[in-house]
Amino acid sequence: MAESGSLPTGFGELEVLAVGMVLLVEALTGLCLNSLTILSFCKTPELRTPTHLLVLSLALADSGISLNSLVAGTSSLLRRWPYGSNGCQAHGFQGFVTALASICSSAAIAWGRYHHYCTRSQLAWNTAISLVICVWLSSAFWAALPLLGWGHYDYEPLGTCCTLDYSRVDRNFTSFLFTMSFFNFILPLFITFISYRLMEQKLKKTGHLQVNTTLPARTLLFGWGPYALLYLYATIADVSFISPKLQMVPALVAKAVPTINAINYALGSEMVHKGIWQCLSPQRSGLDRAR
Repeated sequence: MAESGSLPTGFGELEVLAVGMVLLVEALTGLCLNSLTILSFCKTPELRTPTHLLVLSLALADSGISLNSLVAGTSSLLRRWPYGSNGCQAHGFQGFVTALASICSSAAIAWGRYHHYCTRSQLAWNTAISLVICVWLSSAFWAALPLLGWGHYDYEPLGTCCTLDYSRVDRNFTSFLFTMSFFNFILPLFITFISYRLMEQKLKKTGHLQVNTTLPARTLLFGWGPYALLYLYATIADVSFISPKLQMVPALVAKAVPTINAINYALGSEMVHKGIWQCLSPQRSGLDRAR
């Protein structure tokens, strides 16, 4: 961790400023877009459906990632972590919970869309609620394990944000990494890919394919894949051979996922798009107050 007024090891003044600005831009963009999505769900009755509940869960998770990025960006501009060791553990836990919830919510949406488009039956409320509860309880469970000793949270190379510590190459880290990655990255990625693939095969002939079947899986793979590769490399080689600047790339890439998800799932949906504009429209707001 960088001391107050000093530069982190391996970073120059301009590089620290650039990382901080990128994190702030990603945080504010993700917060704005996902907040609009959440607001539209709260104010638009047409969006209160089981299927859209899964999208709301994703928007909440992505808002949490953006808040985590906001703290990291602010700390980067200060060139130090001002919240102490306990703050680092809380920051790592909060970021890990929301990241896992975002990944698993994307998989839940993929399955929900497959169920809707391929079985031609509406997703039941109890099924959607159960999925959301499972996503968040599972994410909280896995994120809490490093606090209990299986895995560990520590500072990222910049020293101004915290994540799962991948510098400790031991059996504890390796066992946690592979177990966690299977249930929270490989399995959700497989569900997402297979669900959209089956949808595409079934609906392409009819010409009624109304959703993007490739972007969700690509977002998971390219958004969180760099972290997975970094963690995997740490299990087989000394991660110190990778420059600190390069080690920060996965974090910067992952913090852009909330913006991509908001564009794909919210702004890319005609119904959610209408709900957002209804929330922003003064005339609509006036009508709602009159009623």
